[in-house]
Amino acid sequence: MKAAPKKPAAKAVAKTPAKKAPAKKAVAKKPAAVKAAPKQAVAATVAAPAPQWPPLVMEVLKQLDDSKAEQVVTIDVSKKSSVADVMVVASGRSNRHVSAIADQVVERLEQMGKKNLRVEGMPQCDWVLVDAGDVMVHVFRPEVRSFYNLEKLWSEHAPV
Repeated sequence: MKAAPKKPAAKAVAKTPAKKAPAKKAVAKKPAAVKAAPKQAVAATVAAPAPQWPPLVMEVLKQLDDSKAEQVVTIDVSKKSSVADVMVVASGRSNRHVSAIADQVVERLEQMGKKNLRVEGMPQCDWVLVDAGDVMVHVFRPEVRSFYNLEKLWSEHAPV
């Protein structure tokens, strides 16, 4: 008769996996909270006014986006330099990607009728400079970009 009470105790152990099911539901709720956070970040980004760049700069930015350039930064240098009005800095994932981005930017600028484009750094493709007169486009590999740190050098907080 003592063996009979042990069997229901074994059934009680079998019921413990059923208690784990609510824990799985709690895990399912966490991704829903994560999904809500990017929507708030997008709303904050949309609320900020976008700077008005000239059409040439907008075409360069569109081409960089189409070329999958990363970390694109646009800097107004018209008050600091007479060489150009706008500097665009972007990164490529590898030498080949940097070369492809620069080639596509040059091709797009030529389609727009821009003449006398100067391109520097194409053989190595660590840092390619496309000089389109009013717009200078720098395309870097990430390591080279962090080494030269042009954003800090030309930012509006840097000394004149």
